[in-house]
Amino acid sequence: MRTMPKSKVVSPEEVSFLCDQLRKEKAVIVFTNGIFDLLHPGHVEYLTAARKMGTHLIVGINTDDSTRRIKGDKRPLIPLPFRAEVLAALSVVSHITWFDEDTPAEIISKVRPAILVKGGDWKPEQIVGRDFVESYGGKVLSIPFLSGYSTTAMIEKILKL
Repeated sequence: MRTMPKSKVVSPEEVSFLCDQLRKEKAVIVFTNGIFDLLHPGHVEYLTAARKMGTHLIVGINTDDSTRRIKGDKRPLIPLPFRAEVLAALSVVSHITWFDEDTPAEIISKVRPAILVKGGDWKPEQIVGRDFVESYGGKVLSIPFLSGYSTTAMIEKILKL
């Protein structure tokens, strides 16, 4: 018999089992995803707001290869294991998993969240996984960003030093 993971970091292969177990316990699973290269106050506020929507927040992180395809060869600045470790230190984050695809569609199908959220730069109708989540009665929401923060802006500021 499989047991719940002891670590907050859960492989893509194990996340489906984890979420099935949480649902049996009547958990309300919230899912979001991103690169989370340099954690900043905007991320913390966003993740805190997402967590308040349910009982468990699962965060999907782009792998290093996925990040490079999306952001270019100079990203990520921080390798996946360290990005996961930093997110795991946040009390609002229940579990972290990762995905190597360019979109989180496959990992969303494994998590089957009750609520799928993204940051305010995404309109709900643009959010990958929306049709799937809504097909079983789940909600898809966009959370406003804390203005003035972005990883790209932080990198640009550092480069000017």
